Amino acid sequence: MEKQKILVVGCGNMGASHARAYHQMDEFEIVGLVSRTPKSREKLSAALGGYPTFASYEDALAATKPHAVSINTYPDTHAEYIRAALNANAHVFVEKPLALTVETAQDLVDLALKKDKKMVVGYILRVHPAWAKFVEVAKTLGKPLVMRMNLNQQASGDMWYTHKQLMNSMSPIVDCGVHYVDIMCLMTQSVPVSVSAIGARLSDEIDAKMYNYGQLQVRFEDGSVGWYEAGWGPMMSETAFFIKDVIGPKGSVSISDDTKGDSDNVEDHTKTGGLKLHHAALDSEGNFAKPDEIINTSDEPDHDALCKLEQEYFLRAITDNVDLSDHMRDAVNSLRIVLAADESFRTGKTVNL
Repeated sequence: MEKQKILVVGCGNMGASHARAYHQMDEFEIVGLVSRTPKSREKLSAALGGYPTFASYEDALAATKPHAVSINTYPDTHAEYIRAALNANAHVFVEKPLALTVETAQDLVDLALKKDKKMVVGYILRVHPAWAKFVEVAKTLGKPLVMRMNLNQQASGDMWYTHKQLMNSMSPIVDCGVHYVDIMCLMTQSVPVSVSAIGARLSDEIDAKMYNYGQLQVRFEDGSVGWYEAGWGPMMSETAFFIKDVIGPKGSVSISDDTKGDSDNVEDHTKTGGLKLHHAALDSEGNFAKPDEIINTSDEPDHDALCKLEQEYFLRAITDNVDLSDHMRDAVNSLRIVLAADESFRTGKTVNL
């Protein structure tokens, strides 16, 4: 089978993890590493044995003529880079979010379909075995569901710099929220009907119109409700920074935070300490009929292994001609929800979907 020549754009945390995945997979051949800063691309190239590096995405695209492009840059570049890759007849893997607006995201989906090219959006939790089990168990709890999730990050140094760069284009509940509202949609299998949000600007280091703390609340057609909270910065508390909890009429399931990780450690963002399943059924005396269950997830993959699972999915999509229509539709829908939350924060009004 012909190797898939892939151009990796962005050499930060996610770009480096995906590059390591391509490096390990015989089916891919890295033809270039692109980043704006020489240090990140040269460091990654050296770590992987010496791949060609480029400062300019346009130059790299023209020089390498890749079969596929992996886009792991700041969100405000995604649409431009995706469009260029598709117009160069390359398949696309892109880190979330797909674009900054729903209209642009849908235009990119339409272009991928027109060009008959695969476009995979990096929803890493979809390939995570423990999270897949979390979704599976949540579906057994009855309806409606109450879904409570957050990921607050106490950040300093390089991480706080990265967060400030991200906030040039979007808030934490938009950037991170797409993951978790996507999970809520998978759990409920229902249509979201409205979104509301609150937020606050807690630092003078960010734009006056931006906020580094936010919480969204989404309502679904089946009566289910969910909230997601995200905050970034040196002021954030690490008390209860990791909550992943679902409640239904038949009980509840939670991701146990036994890892005692740091909120700014990307490795800990996907790590689970097991799932705790609680049964609501009572016996004839009014006591719980069944004890709580702990579902072991100790064999879960680490962050790099999860990135490799994503790239194996991307490869299958290309080589087996997997229909990605539902995948791309879900990416647009989750973006629609979090952007509606951003609108709600800015207007102070609930947004009907």
